[in-house]
Amino acid sequence: MDLHQLRCFVAAAEELHFGRAAQRLDMMPSALGRFIRLLEDDLGARLMTRTTRSVALTDDGAVLLREARALLAQADALAERFRTRGRKRAAIIRVGAIDSAAAGLLPKLLHDFRKRRPDVTVQLVEDKTVRLLPRLLSGRLDLAFVRPPERPDKRLEFLFLLHETAVVAVPDHHPLASRKRVTVADLEDEPLIVPERRSRPHSHDLTMKLFAEAGLDARVAQIADEKQTIVNLVSAGLGVAIVPRWTSRMATRGVRFIRLAASDMNKLPLAAACTRGTRDPVRDDVLRMLKADLPRYAREA
Repeated sequence: MDLHQLRCFVAAAEELHFGRAAQRLDMMPSALGRFIRLLEDDLGARLMTRTTRSVALTDDGAVLLREARALLAQADALAERFRTRGRKRAAIIRVGAIDSAAAGLLPKLLHDFRKRRPDVTVQLVEDKTVRLLPRLLSGRLDLAFVRPPERPDKRLEFLFLLHETAVVAVPDHHPLASRKRVTVADLEDEPLIVPERRSRPHSHDLTMKLFAEAGLDARVAQIADEKQTIVNLVSAGLGVAIVPRWTSRMATRGVRFIRLAASDMNKLPLAAACTRGTRDPVRDDVLRMLKADLPRYAREA
């Protein structure tokens, strides 16, 4: 029995759904199931009953869940104390950010923080929310700027920061390219390029919800993962895309970015996430400065 097996078991026991638990841990459901079977073999006890439709804890599983939570909390607290000691000596903060925050908010925030704390080295990791949150939980990151998940992990604390507005990327020879503003109805017959939902649920759902709000069917022609890839596909004339406004800063030849008519759904949330109940002087200094200057940062989102 090891801590990773216990983390897999706790995630599955709390979700009672292998798919959601695997996504929470950024792993495949088959791998999650394998770790839990190894744990059951190690302990000589059946921890869960599984069918094609449901997952339930056995009596032994319920007992282990209580004990495993306490053990993992103790292990995480011990690791955090030593990481904090090391960061105090080295004055390093490890920050994760989705592409939107890395291109929009972070350059301004880190510029201001550098003037305030020139002694601190910032290590920046850019990735998707589904990959950043497990790194935060494992202690590989101190702070992360992410899209808040629909089912947040209780071990994490989220500070809502701002909503980013969306724009429409079209080829510069497109009939809509001369417009200053478009509506979703203007895009009714356009082939759409959207991000894959598993890795970017907020951005994917934004397009789907905007079309549903307008009573229209979204005509998805292409699915891509990275924003740069999506913009390049627009440049190649393969479709149009609804993207965060910061994407317009990309120097991509052959693409025009047009304002999208106002809608309550035309927004993408951005939040700062950290481990609940922990203290880190450098991280807390960043958050204090961020809260104080948030109106200025939000105006440019």
